Amino acid sequence: MSPQAISVAQVIQLAVAPVFLLAGVGATLNVLAMRIGRIIDRARLMEAELLDAPTEVADDLHKRLKVLSKRATLINRAIALCVLCGLLVSLVVAALFVSAALQFELGLPIAIMFVTALLSLAAALIYFLREVFMATEMLSFGGVRRSKAA
Repeated sequence: MSPQAISVAQVIQLAVAPVFLLAGVGATLNVLAMRIGRIIDRARLMEAELLDAPTEVADDLHKRLKVLSKRATLINRAIALCVLCGLLVSLVVAALFVSAALQFELGLPIAIMFVTALLSLAAALIYFLREVFMATEMLSFGGVRRSKAA
């Protein structure tokens, strides 16, 4: 095998971990997209109920819609951070190949991009967790809303 082929093979080995990370980010984006879809569907139903609701029910619906809006904001931020992570990981993989092909040292930029990608993924997961906590807090079973202390 030529030295160039060995170098490309080594780059492919180096790129495997980021590509697996990219697959995980894609799966996370799928979960987040499903959640935002459910939030939007629920908000549309509540807005339809709001048209004919008496005042006391309308007040409760407005409160619930406000919570749904906050949840949607958290999920949107998580989606944006996951997309940023995916873009950075893609750039890491591309930079690995460019570095090998052009014999150009890109170690520091690659490391910075990869760490930034991991930090954006961590932040996205924190937003996701906050949204899950918020959704769980709004649960009610048998008409009784779960309290924060319980």
